Amino acid sequence: MKLGIVGLPNVGKSTLFNAITQAGAESANYPFCTIEPNVGVVSVPDERLDKLQEIYNSKKQVHTAIEFYDIAGLVKGASNGEGLGNKFLSHIREVESIVHVVRCFEDENIVHVDGSVDPIRDIETINLELILSDLEVLERRMEKALKLVRSGDKVAKEQYSIMEKIKVQLEANKPARTLELTDDEQNFVKGLFLITSKPVLYAANLSENDLAEGNIENDFVKKVRAFAEAENSGVITVCARLEEELSGLEEEEKAELLGEYGLSESGLDKLIKASYKLLGLMSYLTAGVQEVRAWTIKIGTKAPAAAGKIHSDIERGFIRAEVISYDKLVECGSESVAKEKGHYRLEGKEYIMQDGDVVNFRFNV
Repeated sequence: MKLGIVGLPNVGKSTLFNAITQAGAESANYPFCTIEPNVGVVSVPDERLDKLQEIYNSKKQVHTAIEFYDIAGLVKGASNGEGLGNKFLSHIREVESIVHVVRCFEDENIVHVDGSVDPIRDIETINLELILSDLEVLERRMEKALKLVRSGDKVAKEQYSIMEKIKVQLEANKPARTLELTDDEQNFVKGLFLITSKPVLYAANLSENDLAEGNIENDFVKKVRAFAEAENSGVITVCARLEEELSGLEEEEKAELLGEYGLSESGLDKLIKASYKLLGLMSYLTAGVQEVRAWTIKIGTKAPAAAGKIHSDIERGFIRAEVISYDKLVECGSESVAKEKGHYRLEGKEYIMQDGDVVNFRFNV
């Protein structure tokens, strides 16, 4: 899963990104590596792997991973090459979802680029730059498609019609994701790689004072929630400064510091959970002596396609899936006891995978 983090200068975007990547570097729960200076890979925490490793006495755990892209240089005019916008907009086209960090705190020591704190204005500034960039991409694509349309190509005509609808939406300063499309139209739009067609999670960045005073739902946050609800986007509250402090701590110290603020989980954990929900994702599990592993799939994925996540040969030669729920396996304490009690099921090609399924795929190629 790839997430692009965007935001205006001085809203806490880089602090949050650095805290996330530092957390990964320092904690065994979040193994991290740097692909480029602005890309970090963090593994997704999943406590179920700990228990499965105990049951199977496995040599190692393999978590599913998220790539975070820090999209730098987005300022007013980025679509025209201001700041570093153009350079990094190509990176964001490849991500599956956008995390938009917005400043929801007052602090006279941290200058805002527009002179005052207004999260909705900030959102609209970034949105406009992304819309303008998408318009440029779309117009080039439409220009190419027009030749085929004029030659009488029916498919090209249908696709051109979809692009016209999107163009009208963008010209009205509305992101492509807010346009209602059929499933077929959505599939075509994915291939356009429009930034504004991607789902967005707004990260409302609070100050440590807001947390200490229990002012998590301040007026700024309420405005962001209302804006996000209107376009069917997600919202989480984070404190980038706190995440920065947490990144260098051991697990016990982290829990203690979070507890002081009345929090039960870090911003990183909230960010991962909210991203999974926004993208409609879940995990199934495989377990054995060599390793226990989590695999991320879309909710509603059938068994053969899930098997394909491991290897295309397993999908191609799929016969059956041997399945037990994680909870049932833990309740039994071992695979042998679970089998004795008849809790394993053999599922066929139409089986829709469930979150926490522990699976062994039978296949033949």
